[in-house]
Amino acid sequence: MTLKLTKAEEQVMKILWELEQGTVQQILEKFELPKPARTTVATVLSILENKGFVEHANAGKMNTYFPLMKKDAYSKSQLSVIMKNYFDNSFASMVSFFAKENNLSMEELDKLLEETREALRKENKIDE
Repeated sequence: MTLKLTKAEEQVMKILWELEQGTVQQILEKFELPKPARTTVATVLSILENKGFVEHANAGKMNTYFPLMKKDAYSKSQLSVIMKNYFDNSFASMVSFFAKENNLSMEELDKLLEETREALRKENKIDE
């Protein structure tokens, strides 16, 4: 089972997924104000490395960090946990909940269904 990221870890991972790789300074530059301390980012990267989410390569005095887990894989694992824990492992219940919470119209639901079908077609997961 994939570990859940803390809020700070998730912030760093989002930036690292965007950059694909980066030094502490490059990651720090992507933060909005107020920026965390450089040592905070370095500590979070060390924790992420210990958890198996990132790895680093030495380039002289600087380390370049890169994600070991892809964003899609993490998103999928977390969505699966939410679906299991809150929606009795029912995708239909989860989608229904979000549709109600966001007050989606019938047209928006139809569009969502069509976009899903198209995405699945592109992945060759369904045939019509």
